[in-house]
Amino acid sequence: MKSQGQSITASTIIEYIKYISEAYILHKVNRYDIHGKKLFDSNGKFYFEDHGLRNALVGGNREGDIEKILENIIYQQLIRMGYEVTVGQLQAGEIDFVCSKKGGKRFYVQTSYIIADEETYKREFGNLASIKDNYPKYVISMTPLVTKSDNNGLTHLGLRTFLMMDKL
Repeated sequence: MKSQGQSITASTIIEYIKYISEAYILHKVNRYDIHGKKLFDSNGKFYFEDHGLRNALVGGNREGDIEKILENIIYQQLIRMGYEVTVGQLQAGEIDFVCSKKGGKRFYVQTSYIIADEETYKREFGNLASIKDNYPKYVISMTPLVTKSDNNGLTHLGLRTFLMMDKL
């Protein structure tokens, strides 16, 4: 806005986001400190309810946004499955989703477009492996025809497989 000679305050932006959230265009997801086991009210992430509106607001379907779109799709599916979803905060990184249902079942989800190299593999699986508890941990990607589990409780699911599931 400054480039157009206009200024906007942080409180105005917060109010706009509040209105957009109340109109069910955006969903705010709070952060959860995995090691400290507390919920943060600030620094949440936002996910769009409608991808068509998202594309209209951000200027079309940009290929560089595929990771964000994929994360948004997975978030929506987790909500449809009935899970409560937060964003996991680690000391040295982030877990895309910490999911739970009333009654205690919890699991962690990382999203990745395609896991094609060692660096991506380490980033996506490494964050999950650093969580030392016995809850299930999933990486969901567009890597085709993948469903693999390892001895550390990590499961790699293909997006298509995940979207056809009723629950995790």
